[in-house]
Amino acid sequence: MQLGTTYDEEHEAFRKVVRTWLEREIAPHWMDWERAGILPRSVFADAGRNGFLGFAIPEEYGGGGTDDFRFNAVLAEEIGHAGMLSLSSGLNLHNDITTPYFLEYCTDEQRRRWLPGIASGELITAVAMTEPGTGSDLAGITTRAVRDGDDYVVNGSKTFITNGINSDLIIVAVRTDTSSRHGGLSLVVVERGMPGFERGRNLEKLGQHAQDTAELFFTDVRVPRGNLLGEEGRAFEYLVANLAQERLTIAINSLALAEGCIAWTVDYVRTRTAFGGPIGGFQATRHRLAELVTEVEVTRAYIDRCLSKHLTRDLSAVEAAQAKLWSTEVLGRVSDGCLQLFGGYGYMTEYPIARAYADARVARIYGGTNEIMKEIIGRDLALG
Repeated sequence: MQLGTTYDEEHEAFRKVVRTWLEREIAPHWMDWERAGILPRSVFADAGRNGFLGFAIPEEYGGGGTDDFRFNAVLAEEIGHAGMLSLSSGLNLHNDITTPYFLEYCTDEQRRRWLPGIASGELITAVAMTEPGTGSDLAGITTRAVRDGDDYVVNGSKTFITNGINSDLIIVAVRTDTSSRHGGLSLVVVERGMPGFERGRNLEKLGQHAQDTAELFFTDVRVPRGNLLGEEGRAFEYLVANLAQERLTIAINSLALAEGCIAWTVDYVRTRTAFGGPIGGFQATRHRLAELVTEVEVTRAYIDRCLSKHLTRDLSAVEAAQAKLWSTEVLGRVSDGCLQLFGGYGYMTEYPIARAYADARVARIYGGTNEIMKEIIGRDLALG
């Protein structure tokens, strides 16, 4: 397996620590959590104790004090190689998607209140953008937040929210001004236990079963104005600004899972026998794996390039969309092709390839559907 070329010795040492943690602390319980449909909250706390959360949070608040995104990438890669996308969805969302909002837009008082718990895993985070009728259309958000004295009164609902059951701090995109589709959106932080805030059922999904994904309901929830994140009316700008990093994370994770699929399949075809020999000796097997390996290796080169550009703040929204589009499509082809080489055993969920096949499907949907990625890329061509 060819790992990224952008890492140095410190990152590879960190990789070994993450891999050991996954093997010793996570893998023995994984199938129990998959059946339960949720990760224990203790997983986040354990990740915090091991230094896997809040890489970019300043040390004074208990974080890693580094903005080197390669540590985030290593975590995403190792979880992907292990075939545990549910874990990645929870931890990488906490690190790569929600934490930047808290770091960039919190006041000093909010930083003191929230950052230590985010770094330790005591406070699990989520971001609530998607609504039942909006999908990828952020400007279509209808959840309202109306000023009433020192509070916002929030009414509405969200769906498909990752960490929806476990979360303590939810960044909720709300409409504070109905006169502007883009300029009327704000971010407020809804906290566990606020009256009127309710969680719906833990949604039953095709894959990523250990990841809690929920509906959220807000009925006259009074959110203190001190929980406004950033400036009122600028949420659309904030949300769009962080999408490149979110999509890069999805691309990295998807590529890593594809690499994991290849590794499991190579091992399998070397030992599985049919017609008097290992099935890896069949030309059809060799040629199919040759195609899939080539796709993965070519993708690795582009993802490394995108990661390098992200480190220097040069990754564009279009490049991130290309990375997300291509990596997730490759993952779909690789997981399907590898499952086929497992034959009937590939359809059994006791084998990681079956779980990877199911887990992979949503990668072409979340973070903006791949149809939206094509639109972003196509508009950049200025065709008319």
